[in-house]
Amino acid sequence: MFGLRRTGGVLTMILAAATPALAQQPSPAGHVKIASGSAFIVRQNATVPARPGEAVFVTDALRTGVDGTVGVTLKDDTRLSLGPSSEVRLERYVFAPGEGGFGMVLKFVRGVAAYVSGRMAKLAPDSIRLETPAAIVGVRGTTVAVRVEP
Repeated sequence: MFGLRRTGGVLTMILAAATPALAQQPSPAGHVKIASGSAFIVRQNATVPARPGEAVFVTDALRTGVDGTVGVTLKDDTRLSLGPSSEVRLERYVFAPGEGGFGMVLKFVRGVAAYVSGRMAKLAPDSIRLETPAAIVGVRGTTVAVRVEP
């Protein structure tokens, strides 16, 4: 009986310790729609291949090699496509229309990219910023092509 009680106590402690970690899992900002060639997601200093269906989280970066392309769809239906030798960082993403939470900052580091605004641009256009080394673009519901050269 004592062994069973002890095992139950240990199991309870393990579950209690694991529950906050599970509850803190962030929800994805979007997912990879298409990828070809050398296409990667950089997350917390780790690089993982970008494959269709792969989740994209806030603070992730998307990076392509000389033969790579990647297309991402965010929760609000914003679409982002990168061409070869490109990098974009998702600095901020909040899409919670029920709570009035909106915000997106995309930092274009290098290469070529296309951006097609989603529902956030219609609901809260002032909450979106596209940044390049030379300029910051506010979005009012549009399609933008970006080229950043080193």
